[in-house]
Amino acid sequence: MAAPPSASLRTNHRLSFLSSKPKHRPPLSFLHLKSQPFNSSLHLNLRSKTHHLNAISSDLDISLLNPHCPSLKSRLSSGETLYGIFLLSFSPTLAEIAGLAGYDYVVVDMEHGPGGISEALQCLRVLASTHTPVILRVPEVSAAWTKKALDLGPQGIMFPNIESVSAAETAVSYCRFPPRGVHGTAHTIVRASAYGLDDAYVSRCEEELLIMCQVETTTGIKEIKAIAAVEGVNVIQTGPLDLSASMGYLWDPGHKKVREMLKEAERRVLDVKEEGRSVYLGGFAMPKDPPEMLKQRGYHMVSGAIDVAMFRQAAVEDVKRFRSAGKNAAEEGEEKEDGYYSE
Repeated sequence: MAAPPSASLRTNHRLSFLSSKPKHRPPLSFLHLKSQPFNSSLHLNLRSKTHHLNAISSDLDISLLNPHCPSLKSRLSSGETLYGIFLLSFSPTLAEIAGLAGYDYVVVDMEHGPGGISEALQCLRVLASTHTPVILRVPEVSAAWTKKALDLGPQGIMFPNIESVSAAETAVSYCRFPPRGVHGTAHTIVRASAYGLDDAYVSRCEEELLIMCQVETTTGIKEIKAIAAVEGVNVIQTGPLDLSASMGYLWDPGHKKVREMLKEAERRVLDVKEEGRSVYLGGFAMPKDPPEMLKQRGYHMVSGAIDVAMFRQAAVEDVKRFRSAGKNAAEEGEEKEDGYYSE
């Protein structure tokens, strides 16, 4: 099997894609569809107009609305270790930068970030332009949040604070259409199906969706092996901060007991994978537990940064550098010759 392209090659491809002119005009049917007024009979009588929708969608280039990129599940199954970033700011600009930088995936965080579905949608759109897969972290395990998130068309969904087999099974059921689950359907009009223009959506969406369960408390870790074996769970995501809080070490996530508990959780998940289950281990890097160490311990998905934290660190260091330089210059009493940026 050929080696996957390097991050720099993927970044160069994304940059060239962004700056290049379209090679093909949109299909005529797409231009015709855009020029027509809202057709109430088409929308109110979808069943009788199925042949009309099929005729349109068969001629449409769906990638114009949701550019194709290899699924996260296929890349994990091929043995790749994926490197991602969490987006808490809900800034489309920062989302676009993250995509162009070459991250394998971006987690748009609706649990701890200030945004909701509408704000997440804008991030999905700009990340689609960079061919970067999106995972949506929902604020709670509920049918309503799951439905709204999946209707946007992410490649993955992350459920927080899963502590039992029943909770994991419930989360999976929210991602499955009846009779396998309870996911309400509006596949003829939502973005996930290219607003009803993607004929193949219903047949492939469940197979391609990456379902991630966060196990981040002592209660959950006691059941982590059984949770990892639940049918439909693809990734177990550890959570060192919530784990440390549940152990009584809120301000000390690097405590020895927390690290020992985390490594025990890792071992149990990896044991399930060794037994032949298609489940993967995901986690967060920490200041004293950098991304490369997680990779060495067998993690398959590593979240190495958070956009807000990256900006905070850069901003604080910038101010410190300026004030330190001013203080040093005053102490030396010397004026440096002006120069240009290129010198």
